[in-house]
Amino acid sequence: MRTLFYILQKEFTQVFRNKSMLPIIFVMPLVQMLILVFAATNELRQVDLAIVDYDHSTVSREMIAGIAGNPFFKVRENLANSQEAENLLMRNKIDLALIIPRHMDKDLTTTKSAQVQVLVDAINGNAAQLSLAYLSSVIGEYNRKVVISRIGGENNPIKTIIIKPTYWFNSQLNYKYYMAPGILVVLITVVGMLLGGMNLVREKELGTIEQINVTPIKKWQFIAGKLLPFLVIGLFDLAFGLLVARLAFAIPIRGSLPLLFGLASVYLVLVLSWGLFISTISDTQQQATFVSFFSLIVFIMMSGLFTPVESMPDWAQKLDFINPLYYFVKIMRSVLLKGSNFSDIFNEFAALSAFAVSIFGLAIFRYRKTS
Repeated sequence: MRTLFYILQKEFTQVFRNKSMLPIIFVMPLVQMLILVFAATNELRQVDLAIVDYDHSTVSREMIAGIAGNPFFKVRENLANSQEAENLLMRNKIDLALIIPRHMDKDLTTTKSAQVQVLVDAINGNAAQLSLAYLSSVIGEYNRKVVISRIGGENNPIKTIIIKPTYWFNSQLNYKYYMAPGILVVLITVVGMLLGGMNLVREKELGTIEQINVTPIKKWQFIAGKLLPFLVIGLFDLAFGLLVARLAFAIPIRGSLPLLFGLASVYLVLVLSWGLFISTISDTQQQATFVSFFSLIVFIMMSGLFTPVESMPDWAQKLDFINPLYYFVKIMRSVLLKGSNFSDIFNEFAALSAFAVSIFGLAIFRYRKTS
């Protein structure tokens, strides 16, 4: 243990002497939380809409007023014909176009039905579906009012089903609550993997690794000495990120913080071990950086951080069983937003523990002391 203590003392001294590491440790978490939580969002707050009204009736004006009064839509243009709407869609000036045909009021009176046309820019499929759903909902609500006013009455009331949803864990539907825990996972993953891996490769480039190799230090002591300082730094960044998320975004923390930090420690051992393993197979910091970013991008994009795992193909969902970020993103969101206890996330903990032991053992096995 005395040997390990001296290795840790040396590593902490080396970390705080390296001026390039300090901004990554202290500045990057703040910037990442304040920028990415706002930027990484799938929310649609405002949709640009153009309306072509061929009918110019009371019914069409009432429908337009209902749409214009919805804060989700910003009516950019009131156009004379549908060709102008198509041109605006082609030039990316609008997202939707609503075409109200002639005689819509007359058709509602005579045939009890009428049609409208909606043109949608569907380059972004998710945004197109959401915006069309919102517009259809507004038109459907207006249609319900028309039906009630024309058919219903005191003598012939229309019975409707009223749905009152209850939103659990994020009652305000604040997307920042959903993204902040995931961004925190990315934060400590990047810090752990890059710093842990770069440190060992830097020893190779400077030639100090050869001096260490001729000492009687055991492999597990050396690897543990390289891992533990960045484990402490990773936990510090997690605490700092939680503080920023709480103060800047009012993120609820419903679960146990000791449980969260305990699970984060297991996850950081896994991430740091993976970074150290990459460094054992790399000769330069550039090589280690390329390999690290390649694996990070794949893990992050498939973790469920931005898109639900359930929406991925079946083969991708099965591949996620070996993705550590997938498990820890679920843990972070469950503990912070749901207040989950250890039994609720035991399966994720077991998977992370198995990965951590395996990767740590692989890093020790792969590191070769050669004089």
